[in-house]
Amino acid sequence: MEIALTLVTLIAIAIAGSVIAERYTVSTPLLLIVLGSAASYVPVVPDFELTPTVVLVGLLPPLLYASAIQTSLIDFAANRRPIALLSIGLVVFTVLGVGAVAHALLPISWPVAFALGAVVAPPDAVAASAVARRVGMPRRVVTILEGESLVNDATAIVTLRTAIAAMAGVVSVWEIGLGFLVSAVGGAAVGLVVAIVIGKIRRRLQNDLADVAVSLLTPWIAYVLAEEIHLPGIDVHPSGVLAVVVAGLLLGHKSPAIQSATSRLFERTNWATISFVLENCVFLLIGLQAKSIVDGLAAEDLGGSRIALVSVLVLVTVIALRMIWIYPATYVPRWIPSVRRADPPPPWAIPTVVGWAGMRGVVTLAAAFLLPHDTPHRPVLVMIAFVVTVGTLLIQGLTLPILLRALKVRGPDPHEDHIQEATAYQSAVNAGLAWLDEQDDDIDPAVAERVRQRAMDRTNAVWERLGGLETPSAQYSRARAAMLERERAAILDLRRRGTIDQAILRRVLAALDVEESILDTVEPVSTAERDEDLRVFSGDCEHLRAFCTMDTPSPRTPGACEECQRDGATWVSLRLCLTCGHVGCCNSSPGKHADAHFAESGHPVMRSIEPGEAWRWCYVDEIVG
Repeated sequence: MEIALTLVTLIAIAIAGSVIAERYTVSTPLLLIVLGSAASYVPVVPDFELTPTVVLVGLLPPLLYASAIQTSLIDFAANRRPIALLSIGLVVFTVLGVGAVAHALLPISWPVAFALGAVVAPPDAVAASAVARRVGMPRRVVTILEGESLVNDATAIVTLRTAIAAMAGVVSVWEIGLGFLVSAVGGAAVGLVVAIVIGKIRRRLQNDLADVAVSLLTPWIAYVLAEEIHLPGIDVHPSGVLAVVVAGLLLGHKSPAIQSATSRLFERTNWATISFVLENCVFLLIGLQAKSIVDGLAAEDLGGSRIALVSVLVLVTVIALRMIWIYPATYVPRWIPSVRRADPPPPWAIPTVVGWAGMRGVVTLAAAFLLPHDTPHRPVLVMIAFVVTVGTLLIQGLTLPILLRALKVRGPDPHEDHIQEATAYQSAVNAGLAWLDEQDDDIDPAVAERVRQRAMDRTNAVWERLGGLETPSAQYSRARAAMLERERAAILDLRRRGTIDQAILRRVLAALDVEESILDTVEPVSTAERDEDLRVFSGDCEHLRAFCTMDTPSPRTPGACEECQRDGATWVSLRLCLTCGHVGCCNSSPGKHADAHFAESGHPVMRSIEPGEAWRWCYVDEIVG
């Protein structure tokens, strides 16, 4: 009962701290670490020992898997060069740099110094994701940071184990290279095998709950399987961390093909909840180690001031090494012409942000506890790891938003996102309508028209988000939500009276919940965030490319739909024909006069003339630009 009460209290405090941090817009990791550090000195608070087993087996696999299944395999592959340079190259560079500094400042051997370097080398996936979500960054930067933090743990742990082995004897360069090869290739191979086997199993499962249960087991299956494989004559095993990441990336990529829609919704909700709880508990647990780490220094003879100085210098070294590495890693590969053509050099602000986003987390502390108990000055090394973890979260986590604003590095443009989303919906709806047209003989015309209109409504609702006024879709969602509230109240009244079987009522309430959850949520984009200047189109549509270089004609009926004005009708949004200047209303308007104008005239390209909108649409190729 005591263990259960302790776990419940831990989770409750972590959740409460997260809610408070969000309410007052402060850093959740830092607030939880401060709460944990303060609580560690409260006499009634039990000791929470953050052992390597708890972190590497209990916490790390589900956290990495939850992040991996949400990471785009396509984006990960597209950014494999920067991810590899950071997750492998930078880790090794940090191990060597911190090792040299530690060896110069502390009475420790080179293997011990390099072990400390491996401990503090990897930025944390949880810390990077938490800060990225809070401050908002360009998507490619987030992909690189999360990709780096998914892979660098494996590099750091292999390096640490090699350094620990070197403490007991001589380790050759051949053995180090073989260890990295077995760990990396073996871990990736195990992850691939697990993804294939689990994928085949899940493809055949008809029970959505069983499918999600298999998903919950997958990270531990991959991790334990990799860690338990031992090759004869080699004292290294495949990386369990890498096996989890590879399995998560592949299964996340294949989920539309191997899972039902219901299963994907269940899985997404479950893993989001697990990540939320574990991420917050991790930072609280880091803080709870403060007292035990400080108490462990009591027997040290190095002196408190020297330990503090070395800890700060190692922290500075870790931050500096990342900034030193990031600029050559960004620009030197682009000296190769083929790389430069495929991936032009970014402005210097981008690598600056990536370099500054090197927050450490729970893996650093867990790795410190992996050091053997007879390691010289082990409590000091653990203290240094704690200072680096808290210091990077404090210094870089708090100043990263300021840096982003100073360098004018912004997150994704919601206006641009809505245009891409609308384009994706349009492509999907066109494919669905093409199938529907082939089924006209098998489906009642009234039903087919109803299906067609609902499909078009979904697309129109996304286009409408670009406008500033309440649109038909927004009105529908608002009205239907109010109706559902009244309907739910009526069902609850029937439940109180007991006139209908309770199982039936639960089914009806569930149906109302599902309908409410899929209502289109339309959030207009502020025109202040938009760019009214039309940009040159660089895609494959010859019509859009041609009209990008032409002058925009003057509207024939400025501020009004030509036909709606003539008929006394209303419109939602206005579109301008770039050939003749005709102004028509959008598809969400009753008249749909922009489409009617294309059908009559054949003029291929129109553009929006709503305030701040700068997108064009080609009717011929059905593509946005």
